[in-house]
Amino acid sequence: MDNSISFLTHQASKDRSLLDAYSQTVTGVVGTVAESVVHIEVQKKIKTNDPRARDKRPQTGAGSGFVISSDGFVITNHHVIENAGSIRVSFADGRKVAAEVKGTDPSTDIAVLKIDETGLKAMQLADSSALQVGQIAIAIGNPMGLQHTVTAGVVSALGRTLRAANGRLIDNVIQTDAALNPGNSGGPLVNSAGHVIGVNTAVIAAAQGLCFAISSNLAAQIAGQLILHGKIRRAQLGIAAQPVNLSSRMIAANKLTTQTGVYIFEIVPDGNFYNSELHIGDIIVAFDQQPVAAVDDLHLLLSEKQIGRRIPVTILRNGAKHVVEVIPGEINQ
Repeated sequence: MDNSISFLTHQASKDRSLLDAYSQTVTGVVGTVAESVVHIEVQKKIKTNDPRARDKRPQTGAGSGFVISSDGFVITNHHVIENAGSIRVSFADGRKVAAEVKGTDPSTDIAVLKIDETGLKAMQLADSSALQVGQIAIAIGNPMGLQHTVTAGVVSALGRTLRAANGRLIDNVIQTDAALNPGNSGGPLVNSAGHVIGVNTAVIAAAQGLCFAISSNLAAQIAGQLILHGKIRRAQLGIAAQPVNLSSRMIAANKLTTQTGVYIFEIVPDGNFYNSELHIGDIIVAFDQQPVAAVDDLHLLLSEKQIGRRIPVTILRNGAKHVVEVIPGEINQ
């Protein structure tokens, strides 16, 4: 009996030590990064073509963000600042400053703001490719402007995909059980060292509170291009298409590696691209010798480096395989 009591006492002491260590980790991280997490308040633009607009108060929106450079660049979500007329950024010390949109990318739900401040404490972005399932994940937001919200959990899955508002897939999304509070969108998801591993972007309440964050590597890539160019350069073919199932006979006869392809049902004739060799009814099964099974595959392959290049496209036309050439143009955003 004495041995049992001694074991239980020892176990309880060990559990308390672990909880204390966990608490100290979380509080330490929050204390380190709190001044870099900001509240974002947005006044939405009024639609001038709506005759009732003058009788309505401007709509407002809010979210979080975090500083990535000492000279005032801030990352947040695209959906936080979408259709913004004016933007204000608030710090934990009470400062409120105007912000302008440096660039935004609906396809990854990432936006970069610029504020006229210097000497700010920037957060460090971690290498999200080194993440492991089960490691600590801490979500920090500043939904009220003066008071932070903090939730902690673990990275529950990696390599997820999430559908952006414009229909494109966001790749390499982090799934976590660290709950997101209202106003946390655009705030950082950090590791135990206080380094950013993701940008909090969505919660699926119907799926028992699953939360998602854009990986830090993707956020860094997108933010870098937005700061340099103000936009993300992507290629387009000037077509409208949808996925289609391929018959087993078509697959066998043409020695295909995919069960589906991309059926072209509309072609834009004039644009900054060359697509004259494509016909309505063609089924794209490969682009630049890479298999294409869905529209998302094609979107992924139509990157900046393809703009202006002459590229082979493998199609099925009347059931037979052909190779035609296209020259993608740049999407005008």
